[in-house]
Amino acid sequence: MNQAIETLKARGFFNQCTDLEGLSARMDKGPITFYVGCDPTGQSLHIGHMVPFFALKHLRAAGHRGVALIGGGTGRIGDPSGKTEMRKMLDYEQIDKNVESIKAQLDRFIGFDGKTAFAVNNKDWLENVNYIDFLREIGSCFSVNKMLTFEEYKLRLERGLSFIEFNYQLLQAYDFYMLHQKYGMDLQIGGADQWGNITAGVDLIRRKLGGTTELNAEHQVFGLTFPLIMRADGKKMGKSEKGAIFLDKDLTSVYDFFQYWRNVPDADVEKFFKLFTFLPLEEISEICSGDINSAKERLAYEVTAVIHGKAEAENALSGAKAAFSGTGDKNALPTMSLNRADFESGVNVCDLFFNTKLCATKSDARRLIQQGGATVNGKVVTDVKAIFTIQNADEDEEFILKAGKKKFCRVTLK
Repeated sequence: MNQAIETLKARGFFNQCTDLEGLSARMDKGPITFYVGCDPTGQSLHIGHMVPFFALKHLRAAGHRGVALIGGGTGRIGDPSGKTEMRKMLDYEQIDKNVESIKAQLDRFIGFDGKTAFAVNNKDWLENVNYIDFLREIGSCFSVNKMLTFEEYKLRLERGLSFIEFNYQLLQAYDFYMLHQKYGMDLQIGGADQWGNITAGVDLIRRKLGGTTELNAEHQVFGLTFPLIMRADGKKMGKSEKGAIFLDKDLTSVYDFFQYWRNVPDADVEKFFKLFTFLPLEEISEICSGDINSAKERLAYEVTAVIHGKAEAENALSGAKAAFSGTGDKNALPTMSLNRADFESGVNVCDLFFNTKLCATKSDARRLIQQGGATVNGKVVTDVKAIFTIQNADEDEEFILKAGKKKFCRVTLK
């Protein structure tokens, strides 16, 4: 088996392949051009989106050419795969802004050089497609009966599937067809929920260009999918109590990003090391054979360094040490500035925990305090009527708030 495929398998990236032996033989012959797509449904990717892009970097390191397709065209419809409801329709201007934002994120992660890795936007060939011509040339290659056998459509039919979403598979297949002709793209990779869309592209190319299963066929193409990653506790990968773990630090602070990885279930640590870091497998095994808390801290540091850079990872690590052991730098903790004038007259503890967003509502803050889960400057507060003034601040005129075991906020006065 080709070494690059063995690497993907060993690190947990392999789920299905349209022709594993054929793909291996093709990769043994020389570099292959492949792509992975994502739709710009928001201004930022979240960590769950990143699995195929980690795989892209492994394949690129093995000498293959990787392309990130950002769906400025398909994003106008929305992929029904993995969704129980129709996606919210975004206006075109917002989609274009999201494309640029996501392209910048992927560039920082992948490092587009225009040769071994680059980005494309399917808006370039979808925006002005003539619908009648598209139906004649592309739609005629699809069987509705076959499309309805794919899991993504079967699940949605129970809740309702719009006609516009039903067209999505045709567009994604058309992407593969266009990329194959334009860039010599021979492989599409993606999550397991993309299997139907990927195989539809493989089949379209075969029908339109005469691709066969022969190794030397000019238009032989392949599809490869990765498992959908779930946490051992049953939670969806990349989701926290606060919502999705975004790459954009304005949506998910670097500290919260770090803490997400620091608090993953013990059973997931080695798996996440393999998927979300580039450490050698031997080193991962050694790390995970030791103290589990040290391994989690290392995991958090490594993933944060990959996504946000080593300086941000060091800062988040220091903040975590300040919060949990008192040995780090409290300046690295999540920080919020509140008005000094309010503390001169006094701020109620419930308002304090609500205003710093440690609690979603004042009722939540009240319950937290009554249950003994609220701490201010190292002291547990149980009186919901407690008032805090400047005199209660620490020597730096700051407050360190702790909600439960894992949520912190440093309050400065302005």
